[in-house]
Amino acid sequence: MVRGTTLCSLQLMAVRAHIGLMRQLDMRGTANANLTRHEEARCEVAASPTNVFEHIDQPQRLSAHMSRKSWRLAGMSMSIETDAKGGRAIGSHMWLHGAMPGVSLAVECVVVGRRAPKFKEWETVGRPRLLVIGPYRMAVRIDPHNARSTVTIAIDYAMPTEGWQRLLAHALGRIYARWCVRQMARDLVIRFDGYIA
Repeated sequence: MVRGTTLCSLQLMAVRAHIGLMRQLDMRGTANANLTRHEEARCEVAASPTNVFEHIDQPQRLSAHMSRKSWRLAGMSMSIETDAKGGRAIGSHMWLHGAMPGVSLAVECVVVGRRAPKFKEWETVGRPRLLVIGPYRMAVRIDPHNARSTVTIAIDYAMPTEGWQRLLAHALGRIYARWCVRQMARDLVIRFDGYIA
């Protein structure tokens, strides 16, 4: 029975890895059926998939836009922390913290998919304390293109369902989600030289 269970688990892992590599970042079919909103950005950069993955695999680099003050973050910045695995392994956890007068923001994420140098995926754990979006899942796919790389960054997310955050989210949620993926793409273009596709 144990052997059969192990075989089944390995088959499921193989299926998940295949889907993660082959799908076109259409994450609406995931188990998180409430993640009905979607935004993505694409860029092409003058770097190999290996070099790009090394960059995006470090949360402090990929989420650098969150540590810079912006009106999209209500004029504040968020700090980024990871567990001992550094956000660079499946199951590794990451935390973002920020604050503004009267509001404390926090979100915990876990890496749920990672296949260097092609694909990485992470999602929120529990109920994030954010202003304009609720739970979300993000993914980065890197495709080789001659001596360059095409990078697609996507977010699927849900809207907050309670109180004033729900009202604020309907006005600003899409703007924030779009800004987030575009800033990640923009940072890659600056880092490696390239353009937004």
